Amino acid sequence: IAALAMVGTLPGRTHGLGLITEPLITDLHVSRVDYASINFWATLIGALFCLPCGRLTDRYGSRLVQTGVVLALGVSVMAMSQSTSVWWLASTITLTRGFGQSALSVVSLALVGKRFKHNLNMAMAVFSLLVGIGFIAAFPSVGQAVLTAGWRAAWLCTGITLVTVLAPLSWFLIRGERAHQTSGAALDSSSGAPGDIPFRDALRTPAFWIFALASSLFGLVYSGIALFNQSILEQRGFDASVYHNVLIVSTMLGLAANFGAGWLASHRRIQLLTALGMALLAASVARLLFVRALAQVM
Repeated sequence: IAALAMVGTLPGRTHGLGLITEPLITDLHVSRVDYASINFWATLIGALFCLPCGRLTDRYGSRLVQTGVVLALGVSVMAMSQSTSVWWLASTITLTRGFGQSALSVVSLALVGKRFKHNLNMAMAVFSLLVGIGFIAAFPSVGQAVLTAGWRAAWLCTGITLVTVLAPLSWFLIRGERAHQTSGAALDSSSGAPGDIPFRDALRTPAFWIFALASSLFGLVYSGIALFNQSILEQRGFDASVYHNVLIVSTMLGLAANFGAGWLASHRRIQLLTALGMALLAASVARLLFVRALAQVM
């Protein structure tokens, strides 16, 4: 259910919104720059939805919180499918970002962490595998629906599926757990597992800022490309079907890269892996400017 919930974040994620970017901006007569600005602010505001999720999950339990977040996301997606103005679009994208990309991601990860405290590494490996398979199945399904029925119908069906399928599954299949209240003092406490570093001490380390900057730069590049991937490929002479196929292939490769990086991280310094990853990212972005053939796209 946690993996299914993570796949359910699709309409609030950049690569999910990328599936409807072109038909949406054509339908609502929104420029790409304006659409990018809407997503920029929606992502920043939506990120604030992450903050209360941990406390709410501890207090009320994963079952109630996940079901509520899924319902809110589903309603937001359905409302977005009925957008008639830029302000309506901006508001609903902000809600889908907040409930999908932010809140539901946190809740689904917390569910795994709470359920598999003694075998978490294997649980996260299986979770990642299931999420990858789920996205590989979701991309062509939603993409084909957008091409055949239009973005509004595809988005409306996605929202209905969240409300009528994922929300009931979350309510009935997540076992009840003993909710507990966590005080602010407990959250700020430095007592924890050996090697844990308090939040304020982490902010003083160069490593925190270097890895945060690397992650942010990746997010910047990935979000821009994922949101306008179809536009980029069309400018290079490829149609929408190529874009949808690229999503499937890149998801499978990304899943393999997750496992490979996880294995390497237990044998090599993570600083080296980060540097290598950023170098490959830079080379890939530079190469994207000169793509001519399908093999180069892949």
